[in-house]
This record gives sequence, structure tokens and C-alpha cells, in this order.
Amino acid sequence: MQIDKQVNKLGLIINPWAGIGGPAGLKGSDGAETVARALALGIKPQSHKRAAIALEALRPHRGQLELLCFSDEMGEDTARALGFSVRTLGAAKSSPSTSADTEQAAVAIRDAGADLIVFIGGDGTARNIVNALGEHFPVLGIPAGVKMHSACFAISPKAGGEVLRRLMAGQLVDLCACEVRDIDEQSFRQGRVRTRYYGELLVPREGHFLQAIKNAGREVEALAVEDIAADILEALDPQTLYIVGPGSTTLAILNALGCQGTLLGVDLLQRGTLKQVDVSTPQIEAAIAQHQGPINIILTAIGGQGHLLGRGNQQFSPSVLRAVGRDHLMVVATKTKITELGGRPLLVDSGDPELDRQWSGFIRVVTGYRDAILYPLSNGVL
Repeated sequence: MQIDKQVNKLGLIINPWAGIGGPAGLKGSDGAETVARALALGIKPQSHKRAAIALEALRPHRGQLELLCFSDEMGEDTARALGFSVRTLGAAKSSPSTSADTEQAAVAIRDAGADLIVFIGGDGTARNIVNALGEHFPVLGIPAGVKMHSACFAISPKAGGEVLRRLMAGQLVDLCACEVRDIDEQSFRQGRVRTRYYGELLVPREGHFLQAIKNAGREVEALAVEDIAADILEALDPQTLYIVGPGSTTLAILNALGCQGTLLGVDLLQRGTLKQVDVSTPQIEAAIAQHQGPINIILTAIGGQGHLLGRGNQQFSPSVLRAVGRDHLMVVATKTKITELGGRPLLVDSGDPELDRQWSGFIRVVTGYRDAILYPLSNGVL
């Protein structure tokens, strides 16, 4: 199926609190209590910024476009700030807005004649859209959540904006059914990943601009991971602070040192010892400010998707990444994980499009003991 007409009525749904639990190290953002905890830590919501990045591509078409949305922070504020013509169809019944508000917005926008609904959120928001619309109404997800297991999202807000630009230009864009998956956040916070299929959404797909389903449940190549750990351990410098990202490969490095790190969180390592475990963005920033020596980040990519930054590791905020620098990024991945990408690049979606652009290019990836490759890192937009 293809979309072959210009989009003149565009629905917009923003989950204002999507992703706020990521920088706080809370492994998700579901629930008012989680939002309150993140706000208490000084974390600022980012979903409106990510919505603005995607909508920026449509600003040249403002005269041809009407945005349909709910009032205030669920869409109206961002759309008006960018100069779009806006029709407000309702309002959230509570603050913070709930899943029921998202579902009511989706139904109202569809019934008002939208050609396509753009929603900004994470897997939980995608589930709400499935509940409200099913799989026969076209939507596009702009990533703003923490976990991001579903395939209905653009690989970055800027990539999502490019899909929308092509639609507005009247170009043929394929529509495909994409899976929506989510996990139990309570189990996730305890180090257990339990994904569940919730349905499918009809999504405009344009080449490399849409992300793949996260590859969960694949067996870790134990020997290859041991070799990677051995290579990294040999290179560790006692004066360097290492900020170790989530993942089974990075956890194997810590385990090889006898450290009990966190599978799904970010840990701080120096002199072969964990200084802090499961840290938030403010804690990382404090550690950077206090440390007098070099600082490195150790990361691995998500299997299947290829995201290196911006999925499940939002503790690495743009400010953290800029403070450490691209040259101090240590990327580890088995050759199988790289091969499974099928030639697609590793992806960076930090929330700062300029940083994503600057960091694009070839990057060194440790794939074994004294074995490394150069592999492309991309912001997903050519």
C-alpha cells in the first residue's frame, strides 16, 4: 500500500512525559510516581523538543497544512510555537496526562479527518495508539521514550521529519504494518526483559528512516564476548573514569573484573572497581565535574536495531556526550551483532540533531581480543 497524496490535515499527539525516566535511570517513564521522581531529580521533559525537531521539516509547508491536536502540552503549544495553523479538539483530563488522554486524542483526531497522526512517545504511547486506532489508520511514531522496542518509530526525530517532508511533497511513500511491543517496567528495573506483542500499526516506511524491531532473546556469543572483555580489560587505565552503558556485552566486561554491574543501567568504573551503579544523568554529570583525569564511555549497540545512543541509555545526555567527546567513546559488539545489521549503520539519536550530525562517520568497534573494525555511525539522515 502507498500514500500518494499530500497530507493536509496532520494529527499531532505528544506524550509530554515520554522518556523522562531515562536520564533519571528509572528504566521507563510509566506512571505519575515515576514522573514525579524524575522531576524531583531535576530532569527536564524532552518530548516537546523532539516533536519540534520532527515538525521543523514541515515549516516550509505551513500554508498548506493544518495540525489537529489536543490543547496545551499534548500538542497545541509546540505546534503554535512553530507557526502552524492549529485546530484544538480537546484537552487532557489530568496532569500529567494519562494513557486515556492519549487514546481519546487519537480517536478525536482521526474522526476530525486527519490524513496521518504523528505521535511523540515510547512503546507505552504506541500501545495507546494501537488500542485507539487499531492497525488500519496511518500513524508515525517519533521516538521520545526509554525502551523503544517497537518498529513503528522513525530512527530519530529528524528522520521522522524527512518522512513527513516527503509526504508533503507528494512523493510515494510505502505504508506497512509494523509491530508494537512493550515490556513490563517493573521486571525491567529488576534486570529482566520481558517483551510482549501488542499489535500492529500502519506506518509510512521510507527506506532507512524507520527503525527495526529490537532483537530480544538472542543468545549471547559467550566466547566472542569473553574476547571483547579481555581486550577492554587490557586497555583499562587506572587514571581514567569509565562510564559503562547497559547491555550484556558491557556487563561481561564488568563481570570479568569481578564487579556486579547492572545489565540495564549505567555504572561508573575506575581502577577495576565500581564507584557507583545504576546512575542517572545528574549523577554522571557530577562525576564528570569531580574527576580530574581522562573519561571514557563504553557502549554496545542494540541487537537488530543498531542504535548506539538514544535507546535505553538516555542517561548519556547531549551534555554528557559533549563533555566526554566522541574520541573517548569505546564501542564493543560481536561480529554477529554487526553482521545482523545487514550493512545498516550504527545509529545515534541523542536528542541533539547537531551532535548527532557531528558524531556521524566511521567509528572503531572492538569485536574481539585485539580485533576491531571501522563501522559507520549515522544520525539516520543522509
